[in-house]
Amino acid sequence: MNPGALPSFPVLSCSSGMQSDDDLKSMFVGTVMRKIKSRTWKKQRYFRLQEDCMTIWYKSKKAGNSHSTFSVGDVEAVREGHQSEVLLSIADEFPPDRCFTLVFRGRRGNLDLVAESAGEAQSWIKGIRKLIDNLENMGQREKLDQWICDWFKKADKNRDGQMNFKEVRNLLKMMNVDMNEHHSQSGTLEDDEFVLFYKMLTQREDVLRVFQEYSSDGQKLTLQDLKDFLREEQLHEDGVQQYALKLIERYEPSDTAKMLQAMTFDGFLMYLSSSEGSIFNPNMVDLYQDMTQPLCHYFISSSHNTYLLEDQIRGHSSVEGYIRALKRGCRCVEVDCWDGPNGEPIVYHGHTFTSKIFFKDVVTVLGNYAFKASQYPVILSIENHCSVEQQKVMAQHLTQILGDKLLKSPLDGKIPIGLPSPEDLKGKILLKGKKIGGLENCMNGVVDDPLMGEVSDEEDTAEIDDDHHRNDSIRHRVKKSKQRLSKELSDCVVYCKSVHFSSFKHSQIHSKFYEISSFTESKARKHIREAGSEFVLHNARQLSRVYPSGLRTDSSNFNPQDMWNAGCQIVALNFQTAGVEMDLNDGLFSQNGHCGYILKPTFMRNTDERFDPENPQNRDGYKPLSLSVQVISGQQLPKVNIKEGSIIDPLVRVEIHGVPLDQAKQETRYIDNNGQLKHIGWSLQIFHYIPSTINISYLFVSAGFNPVWHDTLQFTIHVPELALVRFVVEDYDKTSKNDFVGQFTLPFICIQPGYRHIHLLSKDGTSIPPSSLFVHVRITKLM
Repeated sequence: MNPGALPSFPVLSCSSGMQSDDDLKSMFVGTVMRKIKSRTWKKQRYFRLQEDCMTIWYKSKKAGNSHSTFSVGDVEAVREGHQSEVLLSIADEFPPDRCFTLVFRGRRGNLDLVAESAGEAQSWIKGIRKLIDNLENMGQREKLDQWICDWFKKADKNRDGQMNFKEVRNLLKMMNVDMNEHHSQSGTLEDDEFVLFYKMLTQREDVLRVFQEYSSDGQKLTLQDLKDFLREEQLHEDGVQQYALKLIERYEPSDTAKMLQAMTFDGFLMYLSSSEGSIFNPNMVDLYQDMTQPLCHYFISSSHNTYLLEDQIRGHSSVEGYIRALKRGCRCVEVDCWDGPNGEPIVYHGHTFTSKIFFKDVVTVLGNYAFKASQYPVILSIENHCSVEQQKVMAQHLTQILGDKLLKSPLDGKIPIGLPSPEDLKGKILLKGKKIGGLENCMNGVVDDPLMGEVSDEEDTAEIDDDHHRNDSIRHRVKKSKQRLSKELSDCVVYCKSVHFSSFKHSQIHSKFYEISSFTESKARKHIREAGSEFVLHNARQLSRVYPSGLRTDSSNFNPQDMWNAGCQIVALNFQTAGVEMDLNDGLFSQNGHCGYILKPTFMRNTDERFDPENPQNRDGYKPLSLSVQVISGQQLPKVNIKEGSIIDPLVRVEIHGVPLDQAKQETRYIDNNGQLKHIGWSLQIFHYIPSTINISYLFVSAGFNPVWHDTLQFTIHVPELALVRFVVEDYDKTSKNDFVGQFTLPFICIQPGYRHIHLLSKDGTSIPPSSLFVHVRITKLM
């Protein structure tokens, strides 16, 4: 096969197998369902699956010709029954077997639906799940083909399966391709012709160059050629022959090449576009770490004010916040509890205008979703502002709703000498909060009546006001306040007793392993600056929680890396707010099976070692590394500026996040309007592949989504175990802030060397296939 030849393209509709599926047949015909927004907003809509098996179309009876659509690819999950606040509110009106919720990716709101019958509901529930599974099992090339088809359908306004030249030109501009015609005649372009035309514009010359460098005959990679490539570029050492044969079997589309134990260019490109050709080591995607260490030896994915979907002042409180966080692998969620009506505790951000939800609804969601994404323990951090009476109600809800999932006593029934491990605590929910007396007292049966305890950690104004100096009289007055605790709620706290932090010296002498202190971000930074190594030692013995400043009323986040550098385990972020901080959080916890627990480096777990994040060169075993990243090219970069005719001027920034000495960023040059003009003789090349009705002598094409840089960026990494690497693509703007295009963040230790693709994510962390970067990575020792 000619390495430049175009691959065959699948039909632009469902496969015959999917078309014959009974559930999908029902969806093709269409169904009238109620769209529910509240108890009072319930409107009928006609829903139908389009022939592409990717688009769901719907309209109201009164809307005339207007309609709406959404892509199956935007749907993350389907929930059956009353599994949203909206559907719970109408539970008395519609039975659960007719109700379901479509949960969209990112921060888009849910779609709550009620079918006319349980059978119709099941057809849609099962049908959409099949379509989601089909999408998730697509290879990179299939995703690219599907993406192209979606664009074609956007441009084919009258749905006749073809486009005139003006529509083609406008569409390509929408796709970030600048196209200036010369000597054109009017004509049309049909869907398969458009696909082939598009693919001509997106040929991977960068990959072809690598392929031909290792190919003996320029047409294929023999087994030996492929082995040479894997050894010399991808740095595979053991079992190279077996691995090369596995790659041929898995990715080579040509049966003839497989018989010859060879790989064509198509197979080579499929391999490099796959998870095995990704920059992220696939061996570290699944669970690979030791999960039997004490709880304090792990970084724990943690959420702040989990109930909020927006800002801290007027934001909407919802159980949806808990569902979203838990499904992202979050293992520590927070509730602010206050006395509510009719003896029922409520959750909201106190003394603000945020809406309120019932504590029992939060506990119900916790019971249902705690272990969907991970089997490892969930910590429920309680900010308790309730009266003793309603604290008893809280304890009752926790005990009755969670049952055996709630940990109410030490695991072996004996007085423990250290924290258990995530493995020991699988399937358990731990309460973090104030406790009457110590764990030893409870085990010995020494129990007092409800007593006066300190106020909860978040209410300690010495910490709250640390960012914003207020007068000492207020601070002094609030610090003296006490809170009564109910025995029932106190007994639910076992391994996470909240205590006020005095000093590292005090903690070393007096603290118990089951005690946990909370710090505002600024107080934590102060401790890191003044006593970094002591903070690391403190966190080797017990848990610490760091939370955002009270001044972050917009729900913005602090940089979690600073806290991880000191070994802080529970670094609580506002999960609802996208940005670099959540990118880092998602990046750190993207390894180890997305289980929400990451084992800290040995030098942060060993109490005999001293590690100071401000001076990492002083630690034992100091071995800095050099990171070299050649940013070669970008593929199908999305358009970010909706201004007509604008094409992005892309640049790539590589950022290192780690200890202060490692913090660094470098950028490639930007490509002006992608600056790459391809001169295409239409009559000579297009007609070679397409019997097109368009007759265009020449085109000048500038592909704004396929930039080529070949820029090399160099970094020194002093503490690779703590470093994260973030790749960011931006649209350069010389007059204002650059526009964000996409990013990908991963732990340094998870990087695969060699020629690799980086599959970009959107601002809210969802994938944007088929957008990617192509890079070459080298990591070498400096000492």
